[in-house]
Amino acid sequence: MIPPDHNGPMRSVTAVGHRGAPYRVRENTLASLRSALAAGADAVEIDVRLTRDGVPVLLHDTTLKRLWGHDRPLDQLSAAEVRGLTGGGVPTLEEALRATDGDRIMVDLPDATPEAVRTIVGTVQDCGAAERAYYCAGPTTMRLVRDADPYAEIALTWKTLAPARPELLEAIRPRWLNYRFGLLSQDLVTRVHRDGLLVSCWTPDTTRSMRRLLALGVDSITTNRVDTLCALRA
Repeated sequence: MIPPDHNGPMRSVTAVGHRGAPYRVRENTLASLRSALAAGADAVEIDVRLTRDGVPVLLHDTTLKRLWGHDRPLDQLSAAEVRGLTGGGVPTLEEALRATDGDRIMVDLPDATPEAVRTIVGTVQDCGAAERAYYCAGPTTMRLVRDADPYAEIALTWKTLAPARPELLEAIRPRWLNYRFGLLSQDLVTRVHRDGLLVSCWTPDTTRSMRRLLALGVDSITTNRVDTLCALRA
């Protein structure tokens, strides 16, 4: 795979709304996803977990406490109970895919079990969204995604400066290496591109950080302030 042209710091970069537009609208809600896309995001990142009855829904945390005020573990609640406790605020993955129809969606899989991966990937496929969805998480989860879908687009989350082992890359076949933004340097970006991969990162929220990353030639930035990023790259 040939990375895009990297001439100049303000070349096009993929702008990804982190859980939508959480500075404007509550994260991982349909309104938040729509807000990010309306602000110019090329894609939205969502976190997906399973309810007790195996329904994929959008929630980053293991409980409803931080966002919805209920200290109830998601995996102990049915989808109907989640809907009741949140007034329908926590969308299912299927609802999120319908709401973003035609737009790219980055599916993060926190703490995903093999069953969760199979269910989530299967839902994406059943909804006809496989061509516009891509997945991010660490190596163990991404191996499961690769097993579930040989053609899935993968952004392998990588939390160290050490290069990924060739045998790991061969098994997972990622398109992207996905780094915490503070780890990135010019040498690292150059090395990843030289290896034929694209560089994505999360989650810079200041103009200064975004400008630095644009100058490094990263290919994708996931941010809570996607409107700011879109203005910078304009």
